[in-house]
Amino acid sequence: MYAAVDLGSNSFRLHIGVQEGGAIRIVKTARDPIRLAAGLDSRGYLTSEAIQNALRCLTAFRAILDEHRLDAVRVVATNTLRVAKNAASFLPAAEQAIGYPIEVISGEEEGRLIYMGVASALAAPAERRLVVDIGGGSTELILGRGPEIRHVESFSIGTVKQSLSFFPGGRIDETSFDNAVLSARSQFEDAAPAYAPGEWTAAYGSSGTIRAIAEVIGRNGVGDGTMSASSLDALRRILIECGHVSNFKLPGVKSERVIVMAGGLAILIGVMQELGIERIGAVDAGLRMGVLWDLQLRATKRDRREISVQDFIERFHVDKGRAKRVAEMARQLFNELRPSSDTLCKYLVWSGLMHEVGLAVSHTGFHKHAAYMVENADLPGFTTREQRLMSTMILAQKGNLRKVSEALADLDLAKAIFAMRLATMFLHSRIDGDIADLRLKMKNRIELEIRRDWMDQHPTLAYWLDKERGFWDEAGVALSVKTV
Repeated sequence: MYAAVDLGSNSFRLHIGVQEGGAIRIVKTARDPIRLAAGLDSRGYLTSEAIQNALRCLTAFRAILDEHRLDAVRVVATNTLRVAKNAASFLPAAEQAIGYPIEVISGEEEGRLIYMGVASALAAPAERRLVVDIGGGSTELILGRGPEIRHVESFSIGTVKQSLSFFPGGRIDETSFDNAVLSARSQFEDAAPAYAPGEWTAAYGSSGTIRAIAEVIGRNGVGDGTMSASSLDALRRILIECGHVSNFKLPGVKSERVIVMAGGLAILIGVMQELGIERIGAVDAGLRMGVLWDLQLRATKRDRREISVQDFIERFHVDKGRAKRVAEMARQLFNELRPSSDTLCKYLVWSGLMHEVGLAVSHTGFHKHAAYMVENADLPGFTTREQRLMSTMILAQKGNLRKVSEALADLDLAKAIFAMRLATMFLHSRIDGDIADLRLKMKNRIELEIRRDWMDQHPTLAYWLDKERGFWDEAGVALSVKTV
């Protein structure tokens, strides 16, 4: 049983699901429309009121999660927590409230997960499709074929800002709506050629706002009753005739969501006009379902992150033989150091595989280039926090330890860093044999016991170890080397 929590810009939502055959059945769902994006002040900070509402919701969600026996939980945060200037100070309290780590995911990762959710709900494995997701703070466009993603892009336009900017106080007129549509079109015009109708055969909308629009159109026979361009325009005219969101009485959307629907409708019309979409279908699946499927795939060892790492090292023509030697040796050395858990092991292995990607930029300071690339690259499946962790390990592979001094306070991470440094040192010294006879201990000090014949056969090893002793001494950790 898995749980997905989505900390969106409009609402916080929770899904708990269990896999049954080829599907995931939702056994519990919860939603709180806290309007987090509307809680950003003029300087880009979450207000104290918005923070308290968020913590209240997360505490309630934790009570729900505690009622179930869960195999895995993933909490993801989207655009508002990507842009809020005080997100870093808010997250520790938020994680304490819900009891799980919170991953602030990139717009591209959000799009990937959305597509996974949509693909799981559609039965056409060879269909070329475009998925549009209009959220409170961002809009994602994803091209795919069946379950495979071809292209994903995130745009910083969402229902909250669009509604507040063009329909202040809930007032709607023709000029403001036309301006809202033009504003939306301007966001997508440069990207439009990549999403031209020739690139897909069917278009789908996956967000709550799009489903609300579809519900209103379908239940009330607006236009032709489907999500066609003409029906959307007919709904636009109805909103304009209302003059104010409080006057909109058609069933299918809650009164408090009419203003969000108006902003979303303007964006959807803009997207469809700019991309040449005549009709779009609403799908009752998206980010949360995608998170559930991602958890299920990780549990069955089909982790998307593995593919991302392999794609990354191929893109930058990494020597796979060297990469695999460092990754495997680092893993063995880390295990020899007896960490308190194996949590860091997979990140260490991935870091080892990517440790030389910086050579594509320059041989000088390649570890710095590699660290920057890994932290800032689009690596589907990874969170910002995970990429920052791998970046730290890669940056620490050589040279002084001052640049990662904060990381050394975590003993397990310090052990991973030492394992990475030792593995790259052995690679450079051309040690490619069995390290089973090597002995390592690390707590307040590091004790390394190494075979004497290694020192004889690899003359540079003594030089590297002497420099390593100096680096750790500068970091306040004694390193002793014994030959046997």
